[in-house]
Amino acid sequence: MTSTDLLVDAFERIRDAVHPAVNGLSLDDLAYRPDAESNSIAWLVWHLTRIQDDRVAGLDAGEQVWTAEGWAEKFALPLDPLDTGYGHDPTTVAAVVADARSLLGYFEDTHTKTLGFVRSLTEVDLARVVDRTWDPPETVSTRLVSVMVDDLQHVGQAAYVRGIIQRL
Repeated sequence: MTSTDLLVDAFERIRDAVHPAVNGLSLDDLAYRPDAESNSIAWLVWHLTRIQDDRVAGLDAGEQVWTAEGWAEKFALPLDPLDTGYGHDPTTVAAVVADARSLLGYFEDTHTKTLGFVRSLTEVDLARVVDRTWDPPETVSTRLVSVMVDDLQHVGQAAYVRGIIQRL
């Protein structure tokens, strides 16, 4: 197994967790927040996808799927098109409302782009430094692992909120 095979496998596992966290939920379910300070499933899945989209676009010097594929217009959120959700307060979290089809459609488009990018990488590409402000400097591979960690945390939170909804 190569490094890129391992990364592809990890991103596929994220996909395998996103779909069950979202499938079959209503708009109200997706917007449900256990309390006023919590994140909704819609926000969590939108945010994890925005982070993946933003970071991969930054690595491949391409446009984000969010804008290139028209997802920003389809979601029509009251946010800057480049907003990824980082640092959102509870009021802004509540503004992220989306249906399952949109969330999964955007996720799938981003996932497809991510896998295409990852499969194109060589070992030399993975070792390329992309940010020297970190100690040690951040490489393509460490950036991708960081995205995976963030995605897995958020999809786990979404699955937890789904479990709460199913008990109500």
